[in-house]
Amino acid sequence: MKLWQKNTTALASVEQFTVGKDREFDELLAPFDVLGSMAHVTMLQEVGLLTEEEKTLLVNELRAIYLEIESGKFSIGADVEDVHSQVELLLTERLGDVGKKIHSARSRNDQVLVDVKLYLRFRLENLVKKAQELFELLLTQSENFKNDLLPGYTHLQLAMPSSFGLWFGAYAESMVDDIITLRAAYEVANKNPLGSAAGYGSSFPINRKKTTQLLGFSDLNYNVVYAQMGRGKAERITAQALCNLADTLAKLSMDQCLFLNQNFGFVSFPAELTTGSSIMPHKKNPDVFELVRSHCNRIKALPNEIMLMTTNLPSGYHRDLQLLKEHLFPAFDTLEDCLDMVHLMLSNIEVNKDILEDSKYKYLFSVEEVNKAVLNGMPFRDAYKKIGLDIEQGSYTYATGVEHTHEGSIGNLCNEEIRRMMLNELEKFGFEEVNAALNQLAGKAG
Repeated sequence: MKLWQKNTTALASVEQFTVGKDREFDELLAPFDVLGSMAHVTMLQEVGLLTEEEKTLLVNELRAIYLEIESGKFSIGADVEDVHSQVELLLTERLGDVGKKIHSARSRNDQVLVDVKLYLRFRLENLVKKAQELFELLLTQSENFKNDLLPGYTHLQLAMPSSFGLWFGAYAESMVDDIITLRAAYEVANKNPLGSAAGYGSSFPINRKKTTQLLGFSDLNYNVVYAQMGRGKAERITAQALCNLADTLAKLSMDQCLFLNQNFGFVSFPAELTTGSSIMPHKKNPDVFELVRSHCNRIKALPNEIMLMTTNLPSGYHRDLQLLKEHLFPAFDTLEDCLDMVHLMLSNIEVNKDILEDSKYKYLFSVEEVNKAVLNGMPFRDAYKKIGLDIEQGSYTYATGVEHTHEGSIGNLCNEEIRRMMLNELEKFGFEEVNAALNQLAGKAG
């Protein structure tokens, strides 16, 4: 018998199909479900729906369950539908009728809403911190290798001189924009839907601003219908933010696959970070970067998956939304693993020096020769034509020195400005305030 059932029992096959993998993913939501319940019962006491003694009993027992979850002693029973039911059953077993009072003025609809938002907020914080670690490594390596030139390409054809300093710094700045989109997702997740009940509010005199404060949310989802409509939208926006970071890692990985290729020969890695061939003893394959590329390209499909799963749904709750967890939640683990592996690889990269001294790269410097002629007074179009004719006639000469001084160029990477932009974005998240509120609620403060 489920908590929501009356006198009938669902056919076993129907129950199995409708529950699906929900128990597995609900265990990830367990600590957040308990935190939401702590805030809810605290508010219920303040509006007179619980006595002070009942609230104290419930909060203390919820904190005990929270510790059980943290220590790995919590599980959802095979005959229990979801995490919300499991927590309520435990409270009822331990506290009797007091445990049954916890569900006043809320629905499983708004429980799962607040659980998912708390979960997304938590996972986004962890992801941002891992991304920051890779960002700092990229800037460090940009400085370490700022004097080492490599070919720049357009259309995969030799174009102009670049540098490893530029290459590393480019991906660092790309991550600044990725963090901006992660912060947008965090702001969407950081609004409280609790109190919307089944999507149409409650006749009880609840105080939704109180639970907002207790759970460290920055604000409310005020309109109760929109709070329910936000299910799917918050996941989709989060998926898009993950997709942006994944795209950066996929592009970086493709570059490294090319750079390690013997025909390029720009970089190398310790043997233990590459893999070999079963029959070709010379091989050093970039399997880590290939797998990062594939994992991240799969994450890039995630926003579309969620968009299609929620297409044509009218307002209100629908069971379709249950499946979003199966698609979105594992993507956090995958992306964090990719960040870790890219960090490991780039920490051990070996850059080949003096790449551009090879004469096969001589045409990279054609623009430099055009610019020299312009600086000596020749009109640009005439200088362009002259160097082009020199190349055609075999009289082209060049020097490998490069003097670029403008902002963001080889000789002026502006890495500190890029770091300033990143720090400015990171400060806007407000992780400390959120965690302080949750620690206090869980009895960890002070």
